[in-house]
Amino acid sequence: MKNIGSEIKLKGDREIEVIPAIADKALRINLNKNIYGTFAEIGAGQETVRHFFRTGGSSGTIAKAMSAYDKDFSDAIYGVEDDGRYVTESRLRKMLTHETRLIEERLDREKHPDKIFFSYANTVATIDFAKQFKGHGWVGINFQVEPGEDYNEIILHIRFKENDSKLQQETLGILGVNLIYGAFYKYNDPKKLLRYLYDHLDKDQLEIDTINFSGPRFKDVDNRLMSLQLVKNGMTDAVMFGPDGKNVLPAAILYKKNILALRGSFRPVTKVNMDMYEKSLEMFLQEKKVEKENALVVFEITLSNLRSEGEIDELDFMDRAELLCSLGQTVMISNFQEYYKVVEYFSEYTKARMGLAMGVSNLIDIFDEKYYRHLSGGILEAFGKLFYRDLKVFLYPMEDENGAIINSQNLKVHPRMKELYKFFAYNGKVIDITDFDKDHLKIFSREVLKMISKGKKGWEEMLPEGIAELIKKNHLFGYDEKKLLEEQPK
Repeated sequence: MKNIGSEIKLKGDREIEVIPAIADKALRINLNKNIYGTFAEIGAGQETVRHFFRTGGSSGTIAKAMSAYDKDFSDAIYGVEDDGRYVTESRLRKMLTHETRLIEERLDREKHPDKIFFSYANTVATIDFAKQFKGHGWVGINFQVEPGEDYNEIILHIRFKENDSKLQQETLGILGVNLIYGAFYKYNDPKKLLRYLYDHLDKDQLEIDTINFSGPRFKDVDNRLMSLQLVKNGMTDAVMFGPDGKNVLPAAILYKKNILALRGSFRPVTKVNMDMYEKSLEMFLQEKKVEKENALVVFEITLSNLRSEGEIDELDFMDRAELLCSLGQTVMISNFQEYYKVVEYFSEYTKARMGLAMGVSNLIDIFDEKYYRHLSGGILEAFGKLFYRDLKVFLYPMEDENGAIINSQNLKVHPRMKELYKFFAYNGKVIDITDFDKDHLKIFSREVLKMISKGKKGWEEMLPEGIAELIKKNHLFGYDEKKLLEEQPK
């Protein structure tokens, strides 16, 4: 009778991770006598703090809860935004700064020597009455792990996917509890913290497209790597970061822009890539509907180009990101395998003319039917989505085994696709890049990578200025000076 009441485990059972209920998460925080803070929520009710009030014991956790809905009240408390908008990262940061300052000013440390303070805030806009704009928002927390230490910060941007404002409010409340719980109990593992934000939520309810960690507990966190996790975990389809290496909100930099996109592995970035970029940009800026001041170049890397033996090689990703940033480029990491999905994504933010710069082999792949079997309309549906937009393809030539130049005029697609290709080519959708350096056509990233990893000489001349030095200095792509010495004749 010894086993009465004990848990039964059978052979073949697998370990299942137990995810605490939202009420249990809120209760655990409430029952911790040291966690104490404020809630400031604007735009979707006080959905997060509601969970803490309902679960019991909230008086030991909640110092203040407020919602400054009226714009004049909000401006009087947090200040006026330069652009007059309220659902912005700037507004959220002002809210966090203001509330954190107040809690430090109003609560005496001598009276509360063991308290670890936090300030949670969100500013959101839920779905509009016409249900055309689904809504978005900024959510963040400033928090301590030890009394009196500098504050840590987590800030994220969300996009609602549900079609009902009440459902969006409930989703926001669950996300808020997950964020606060993760901040205190998962700060030591940011990757797990990120995944746990979706506890009791589905990916079709909410998208997180930007996240930034800062503060003493996150001093070793690379936010570009966290961006990769968002895409890897299916939390968003694409993330972006600028030349400074910081995550940027896609909507903020893509809105109404003339976008020129270059897709590649960039492993590493070579003179071919930069020649394609420079020549296609020059042609793109000559288009009538393109304004130089409004043009944005995006270097896109898909997850299919980041996989190594079935898994994403995160170190390899960081190597590529570092080099592209050093060249002053904006980088996008996406889940899009097909080009038409890239164009659809950009079209969410802009109706202005766009351009795709690509090599001949990539264009031939676009006309391969196997990539569109999952679509009910097949390749015609994909091409409708791709070329229906105000889009032009700038085609970089290739050299065949006989030294002949292959371009839009003589490339070969499958016989069944021949007439379809002609339709787009003859209607000015595909434009040849004619001013190119023929010597660059012999450069291939995969060959450069082999030379680097095997310690062979000569790869430096195939890369843009300064890139070889960075690879050597930081030992990127498996560069090993010892291998180079071993290759040299004794």
